[in-house]
Amino acid sequence: MVNQERYERIQKIIDEKGTVTVAELAQALDTSESTIRRDLTALDKLGRIKKFFGGATAVRETEGFFEDMFSVRERKMHEEKTMIARYAATLINDSDFVYIDAGTTTSRLVDFITNSKATYVTNGINHGRKLIHRGLKAYIVGGKIKPTTEAIVGAEGILSLKGLNFSKAFIGSNGIDINAGYSTPDIEEALIKQTVIENAYTSFVVADHSKFGRVFPVTFSQLSKCCIITDKLTDAIYTKETIIKEVSE
Repeated sequence: MVNQERYERIQKIIDEKGTVTVAELAQALDTSESTIRRDLTALDKLGRIKKFFGGATAVRETEGFFEDMFSVRERKMHEEKTMIARYAATLINDSDFVYIDAGTTTSRLVDFITNSKATYVTNGINHGRKLIHRGLKAYIVGGKIKPTTEAIVGAEGILSLKGLNFSKAFIGSNGIDINAGYSTPDIEEALIKQTVIENAYTSFVVADHSKFGRVFPVTFSQLSKCCIITDKLTDAIYTKETIIKEVSE
């Protein structure tokens, strides 16, 4: 098989799967791993794929800055978000100081919280309302309100989070990518998430399977800094980067 033909087959496999390992490509093309590594290096230089240690991923366009309104996003992947939220709520212990990020999956998480001894902090307007209606001890971050996500953001929000050391943080993410990490369309929301992750002992990204392989304009964390709770994993390559919990009914 000539180089160009092999390049095209490799490109097709990566475009279809999103992320593949050297071993998978070697088996699919019935060739040596050393040859595949050289081919991936060549394709990476051409800008056709993105090579990483042990494999490669498709080159993806950034998804843009647009976000649906909270009410629209809340209806998407409802069953998956419910499964994720129900499991995440079981991780909260009596002595925990918990941060709950704004977002639709984290909003479902609040619905399943039963621990009344923990203390909760959120930057979600809707989340704060739910927490107090459930009789839970809750604080809300101060700052500017973003209408589309009903999240509190901005410099004031970051300042109000400084010095707060969370035992657990539950974070939402628009995109999860092997190279770009966790990403979101909004710079101000990204800075809030980044600040919380830096201040938390353990951070969990709660995200359904549709978020994998997507990249948005602003990365707020590397994959390794957070555990992931999802309904199902789309590609085993992510398990090499962080701890992932798949939940089901």
